[in-house]
Amino acid sequence: MDIAGYIASIFIGVSLGLIGGGGSILTVPVLVYLFHVDAVLATAYSLFIVGTTSVAGSFSYFKKGLVDMKTVAVFGIPSTVAVFLTRAYIVPAIPQDVFSIGSFTLTKGILLLLLFALLMVFAAYGMIKNGRTTMEETTKQQPYNYPLVLAEGTVVGMLTGLVGAGGGFLIIPALVNFMRLPMKTAIGTSLVIIAINSLAGFLFSLSHIAIHWGFILMITALAIIGILAGSYISTKIDGRKLKPAFGWFVLIMGVYIILKETLL
Repeated sequence: MDIAGYIASIFIGVSLGLIGGGGSILTVPVLVYLFHVDAVLATAYSLFIVGTTSVAGSFSYFKKGLVDMKTVAVFGIPSTVAVFLTRAYIVPAIPQDVFSIGSFTLTKGILLLLLFALLMVFAAYGMIKNGRTTMEETTKQQPYNYPLVLAEGTVVGMLTGLVGAGGGFLIIPALVNFMRLPMKTAIGTSLVIIAINSLAGFLFSLSHIAIHWGFILMITALAIIGILAGSYISTKIDGRKLKPAFGWFVLIMGVYIILKETLL
């Protein structure tokens, strides 16, 4: 299973580089089901892997001028605050055994995995839908709808802190549809926001977990190789055309996790 996990780690990076989001949503399942990492620990590991990989992937966008730093600040500040509050207070406050029904006990780990699976289903729907309909684009940035941007940033930050996903599948549509950023700029800006949120969440988690540095650095290195490959491939292929197929894969994975954690 380790070999499958290493291959999947590269695929995480490829998807991040190719479509700008969605790759992080594979990280926790890879860690839990292929490397048998505890679910709670996996969310923290995922934050480091996704954050570091996004930093590497954002370099090429910075060089091309495809990162909007004002948007990073406006969107990123409420996101980072939400990540801090979630990792510092909400996650530690969840009891190890949430409740029991008959022989089934909903543990903290199962709860996080079920929340993650529901997020995967929601993300898959967005990927499949956006693959069939083109998001509006314009080369002229419109005035910010600050309340909407703050609300979106807060939601993304809470999800990042809770389940360890970067939230690119939420960030990119918001940047394109609400802030009217061109798609390439939205992807580059999204990667920077994901990097900030994820690494901040990991730092906020350090007091609660023990880190196996050799392991997560190996997975991160493979994901970085993947994101560099994905960024190169994106210059040859329009990643948006691949989103529906990736969305169906994520949907199947989400349904599998729900069934496995509740029925199987």
